[in-house]
Amino acid sequence: MSSSTGLLFRVTTFGESHGAGIGCVVDGCPPGLALDPAVIQTDLDRRRPGQSRLTTRRKEPDRAEILSGVFEGRTTGTPIALLIRNEDADPSAYDAIRDVYRPGHADFTYDARYGLRDHRGGGRASARETAARVAAGAIARQFLAVTYGVEVLAWVEAVGEVTAQIDTGRVQRAEVEANAVRCPDAEAAERMAEHIAEVRKAGDTIGGVIGCVARGVPAGLGAPVFDKLSADLGHACLSIPACKGFEIGRGFEAARMRGTVHNDPFHVEAGTGRVRTRKNDAGGLLGGISTGEDITLRTAWKPVATHFQEQTTVTRDGRETTLRNKGRHDPCVVPRAVPIVEAAVLMVLADHALRLRALRP
Repeated sequence: MSSSTGLLFRVTTFGESHGAGIGCVVDGCPPGLALDPAVIQTDLDRRRPGQSRLTTRRKEPDRAEILSGVFEGRTTGTPIALLIRNEDADPSAYDAIRDVYRPGHADFTYDARYGLRDHRGGGRASARETAARVAAGAIARQFLAVTYGVEVLAWVEAVGEVTAQIDTGRVQRAEVEANAVRCPDAEAAERMAEHIAEVRKAGDTIGGVIGCVARGVPAGLGAPVFDKLSADLGHACLSIPACKGFEIGRGFEAARMRGTVHNDPFHVEAGTGRVRTRKNDAGGLLGGISTGEDITLRTAWKPVATHFQEQTTVTRDGRETTLRNKGRHDPCVVPRAVPIVEAAVLMVLADHALRLRALRP
């Protein structure tokens, strides 16, 4: 089903941008996990709208209500249902586009598939749905941290042409959260913020790049040949609205390298006897299976489709017209997408960790 993902750690999301609310059902989380609602709320707060001058002015508290699957602070092993109510929805802002296809949006394609669409902010196609993924990812975060010591951290690496210098092996969450752009390079973050403000003033939008690292992932996660960990990570990230590109390790740069340079030589780590690689150009994966090294990936994000300059389009009945968007929208999605990328990676890692545990208890 298109609204569900995962095999053993299975997540289903529901709801629309300007409906009553959104939420998720997480099935397969092992019993006995001490689930801290504050961790879920922290991740939701990092994604929620209205958190800085760089984001949409929509004000949503995004408070998660745990409806089932938790008793006396611990997971029961039964489905965990979470609800996030929409408290600042304004569907009237979209009345003028009820029968107009917005360029860059899923209006036309949803109509082509279903024969109808929810015009209120894109309905199910809206990035508002990703709050439910973040809530589910926060559950996966706690399971992975307690069981394996896994940490997943993402950051903004570029906004438009402004690119940061990031040491993937050393970056820490405090550095990422030190500014509204969520870029650990403070000097680059300042230039990014200025660029986003300029773009917004011009009634336009801008894209960017988000980097991510997963530390402490055990070796052996991933199921060849079609369920490679790399394939599932790509699937999870590319299913996020506005995500248009994905790479692991050196990614597209590897196409310009020679094998003698790209291969990661093995060695035995002194003191532990653990098999390690001397570098990590593969990004922590070989044959689609985790090596035990850091998993590193990057995602590319298009400019937000809703800009505020006039553009040509067509109506549902085939008439050409012009459109100037209204409403509350981000000029750049990447600062708020950081916790969404983390959630995507966390859900995949939790699912594959459970698969490995089932195969080799």
